[in-house]
Amino acid sequence: MIDETQAKGLGLQWQMLIGFLVGLGAGLVANAAGGGDARWVEVVTTYVTGPIGQIFLRLLFMLVIPLLFSALVVGIAEMGDVAALKRVGLRTLFFTVLVSSLGVVIALAYANLLQPGVGFDRALVAEQIEGARERAGAILSSQAERPSGVEAVLAIIPSNVITAMSENDILAVMFFALIFGIGLLITNTEPAERLQRGIEGLFHVSMRLISLIIRFAPIAVACFMFNLAAVFGWDLLLRLAIYVGVVLLALGTHMFVVYPILLKLFAGVSPLWFFRQSQEAMLMAFSTASSNATLPTALRVAETKLNLPPRVSRFVLTIGATANQNGTAIFEGVTVLFLAQIFGVELSLSQQAVILMICILGGIGTAGVPAGSLPVVALILGMIGVPPEGIGLVLGVDRFLDMCRTTLNVTGDLTLATVVAKGEPNAAEAEDPEPLAPPQPV
Repeated sequence: MIDETQAKGLGLQWQMLIGFLVGLGAGLVANAAGGGDARWVEVVTTYVTGPIGQIFLRLLFMLVIPLLFSALVVGIAEMGDVAALKRVGLRTLFFTVLVSSLGVVIALAYANLLQPGVGFDRALVAEQIEGARERAGAILSSQAERPSGVEAVLAIIPSNVITAMSENDILAVMFFALIFGIGLLITNTEPAERLQRGIEGLFHVSMRLISLIIRFAPIAVACFMFNLAAVFGWDLLLRLAIYVGVVLLALGTHMFVVYPILLKLFAGVSPLWFFRQSQEAMLMAFSTASSNATLPTALRVAETKLNLPPRVSRFVLTIGATANQNGTAIFEGVTVLFLAQIFGVELSLSQQAVILMICILGGIGTAGVPAGSLPVVALILGMIGVPPEGIGLVLGVDRFLDMCRTTLNVTGDLTLATVVAKGEPNAAEAEDPEPLAPPQPV
């Protein structure tokens, strides 16, 4: 089947790439001309490009809850029986833990080998922390309000699902959708079937609305990149070049070594073919720095480009948007060791093993929104004796790294869906009764 975006004009991924390059180029010119502190740059980013980008993200986030709920419920209900749900669920859990563990091991290995925080200028450290103290304090404050321990586990089970939705508690909503989907799966009555069709209708309406919003993605991408380049330029990237390089090296190893091996061994597909088909979702993830905002695009790519059975892709991708965040786990591992090295905190192998476990769990429970992993980093820093305010050192480059790790997260979700779908009987014959239409070109 020919993609309509290719048949009628320039593909969406190419439009977003053009928007990315235009925004980046204009931002660097603005930074060179007036600098990040120039009044006119502040006016443009505050009143023009900033609001445009936020409107785009808010429109997407507005539909994430109904999309996530309906996709997960319908995906579970379409499994056919509890045995199929158990099989898909266990495979998803196994590969999620396996791949996340490999990612954190790679991150810790690179951080120990290259030691990006050793010999860092202490005066620069103090300057950077002081400059970002207010924002770091806000992150620490938000972390202090989050439940921990047993309370965190109990918080996954919502006492009021409407409240959970209003508070954007993705894990609680996913838990409710999981239970509700199982209920539909084991209830064989005509009203239950009508309810399932109604929820599937909600899914298609959400996707249709999102396909309209996605048309404006190239404009939003240009605004995001202009803001990033105009305010920061290359200065902060150069100051923290070694740290950024180690994070990118770990992310790149996972993307271009671990994922291809999984695709070849467990799914029997060509990694090159997979990356070509997934490029639209990858570019959207890089631009928005949000797994949740990229979920609609990932769902459509899985069904129309990767030809995965909808019942598997909807289940795995909606779960994966929050639970399968390999890039986040890698970022947390490198960042914690980087800051520990800066502050001279020696970590034993046992302590690093604990960090590994927390990063894996953090990758599972971190919100799929921009900068969602910073509170987890702050939590780990406090546990190992590093001043949590140290996260102020990485705030300047976090947006760029967030874009990179989100790309890995979304690619990992699509990889996981491809691997899990391969294990399903007659996966190739599975068809969506109403295929998702790609968005029209702008």
